[in-house]
This record gives sequence, structure tokens and C-alpha cells, in this order.
Amino acid sequence: MTTLSGAVLGGTGLVAAATVAGTWLVRRRPGQRQSWFAAAAGVLLIIAGLHLLPDAWADAREAEIWLPLVPMAAVAAFAAAGLAARVGCGCRERRELVAGTGMTTALAIHRFLEGAAIALTGSVAVALALAAHAFGEGMATGALLSGQPRRRVAGYLALMCVSPVFGAVVADAFPVPEAAEPVLVATAAGVLAQAALISLRGAFRGLRPHQLLVSRPAAVTATAAVVTVLAVYGVG
Repeated sequence: MTTLSGAVLGGTGLVAAATVAGTWLVRRRPGQRQSWFAAAAGVLLIIAGLHLLPDAWADAREAEIWLPLVPMAAVAAFAAAGLAARVGCGCRERRELVAGTGMTTALAIHRFLEGAAIALTGSVAVALALAAHAFGEGMATGALLSGQPRRRVAGYLALMCVSPVFGAVVADAFPVPEAAEPVLVATAAGVLAQAALISLRGAFRGLRPHQLLVSRPAAVTATAAVVTVLAVYGVG
């Protein structure tokens, strides 16, 4: 039976706590829906475009698999997530629910790999960096699932919080296939990019084109993006 070290358990626990804190903050102040959508968009765009895709590309190069498979997987996942958000009821709430469901599933897959990274590196800096942007991911989850019952949101949060522990356990017991990881990461990036697009639509709804760049949602999106860049690259 695999036993995780205290450092690994502490790192995965820190990621889980940061996720819950981000979601709690959003649900605590539901009247700022546009701002939360804007913040979610900024976080998701950076995680998908500057964190996951470069990681997938680098991992694919290291694993010596066909490099075009990375953008192809991301584009296919983006299109599939967009199609899923439009199937059935075309209303805004339905699209946001589907986007939120896809986002949390993609993040759970990504966090499985992050848990493996915590277990393999045993680095405090890695755990802190992951926890920093886990807070932003929690905010994104709270924004896209803001209209859902508390029990459903709790279930999605549990999935996101437990998956790093599973990743750490699997990494400690079995090697992760090198060829599978880049495709999984690229797929997660595509799903998160679609969630970011839906978040942007929610943030800027009702604004005229000439107001977009000078609006409060634009400032919030930019701020969230900058903070996420610092969280992803500034700590680890």
C-alpha cells in the first residue's frame, strides 16, 4: 500500500484549501457576477495559453511524439466543449453550466498530473505555485457555477481537490505514460479556453463595443491575468 509523505500531503492539502477559498469568495459575494466572470476569464486564459499548452508542447518534445498532436488535441477539445455548451437548451445558464462542468473535469485531470508533480519533486516551491493559481481556479469554478445548488458545487470542488491526491498516489506507485501526458494536458487547455470564452461573454454582456477596453470587466480580466502569470511563473 502506498503511503504519501507529510510534505506531499501538505502540498496537495494546500492546493485543495486554496481552491475552496477561491470558490467561497465568489459565492460569498454573488452580486459581483460580471467581475467574477472577468476574473475567471483572466485566470483561465493564462492557465490554458501560458501554462498548459507550453507544458504540453515541452512534454511532447521530450517524449518524442508528433508535435502537431498537441495543438490538434487542444483545438478539438475547444470545439467539442463549445459544441457541448450549445447542445440542448441554448440559454445562457445552460451554456455556463456545461462550461463549468467541462472546466472542473479538465481541471481535475490537470490536477491529477499536478499531484504527480508534487509527489515526484517534493518541492515546497512547486506546491506554493500550484496553490497560488488554484485559488484563481476556485474563483473560476465559483463564477461559472454560481447559479448551481451548493451540493452540486461541493461535488465538483471535491473532485478538483481529491484528484491531486490520486495523482500523487499513482505517481508514487506507477510511472505515468510519457506519451499520454501531453495529450491530456493539451485537451485540458482546450476545454479551459472554451470556459474562458464563455466567461468573457458573461463579463462583457450588455456593454457596447467602444466600452469594452475601458470597462471594469476589462480591468478585472487584465488584473487577474497578471496575478495568475505571477503565480504560475513567479514562485516556482
